[in-house]
Amino acid sequence: MLIVGGSFGLHEFSQICYDAVKIKIDPELEKKLKMNNVSLGLEYEEIKDFTFDEWKNIQGPRPWEDPDLLQGRNPDILKTKTT
Repeated sequence: MLIVGGSFGLHEFSQICYDAVKIKIDPELEKKLKMNNVSLGLEYEEIKDFTFDEWKNIQGPRPWEDPDLLQGRNPDILKTKTT
């Protein structure tokens, strides 16, 4: 019973995997993806001359903080309001 049931279960789970591969995407989306020829080399050429010396790392909201309140705010202002 275990061997027959296991065989049937294995067949069903593997069939789900094969069915998921056969899913087709929207033809319009496929056209947009083909028109947008982006490669790693092109992206590198675009950003290689950027200077990241003025880069400012902004921390995202913590789970207990309100993201709408913190979005786009100056961290110095937040320090004064939270204390």
